[in-house]
Formats: sequence, structure tokens, C-alpha cells
Amino acid sequence: MPQIIILPHAERCPEGAVLEANAGDSLIEVALEAGISIEHACEKACACTTCHVILREGFDSLEESDELEDDLLDKAWGLEPDSRLSCQVKVGDEDLVVEIPKYTINQVSENH
Repeated sequence: MPQIIILPHAERCPEGAVLEANAGDSLIEVALEAGISIEHACEKACACTTCHVILREGFDSLEESDELEDDLLDKAWGLEPDSRLSCQVKVGDEDLVVEIPKYTINQVSENH
């Protein structure tokens, strides 16, 4: 059973977390069920970038992103080569180490 390791995030998950998942589970659903409040302004419909995460380990075990997700990611704050939208990530057979970025586009625009 793969694990999802959430790295510490000052607001969303200060202690970090280790979550159990099944292959095929949605990354955002597993996190939300564990009480980790990853933003999802579009209600997980792959229509925004608020659920952007960075996969520090396990990225290559995931199915490739599609063109829609790639286009949206181009607009994400703090984009990195191993960035994904957590609403589109289906857990594979390997553990994932996930970093929640410090900001999302929602948070950045709300602070200006």
C-alpha cells in the first residue's frame, strides 16, 4: 500500500503527515480526508491551479499529465518540473513525497 508523505507546510500541515493510500486514489481526496486543506477553488474539476503540488519523490511513477493540466500548470505560482495538480494525480504503486507550495494564485491575488 503506497504512502503519501506530506512535507510540513506552515499553514496547511505544520507537522507534515504520512497518509495511507491505495493505487488509483486521488491525491487531493486522500489529503482532504486526512484533514489537510489543499485549496481546490474549482472543486477538483481541473479548471484552476489552486491545488498545485510539487512531487519531491515518486513523480515518475505517476501517469503523465494531459494537455489541459499542462496548460493550467503554466499559470501556477512556483511552478517546478515535478509540479502537478493534486486533483489530477492518481496514486500509483510507489510512495509519493508531496510539497504544498507556500502560495497559490488564489492566495497571491487575495493579498494584493
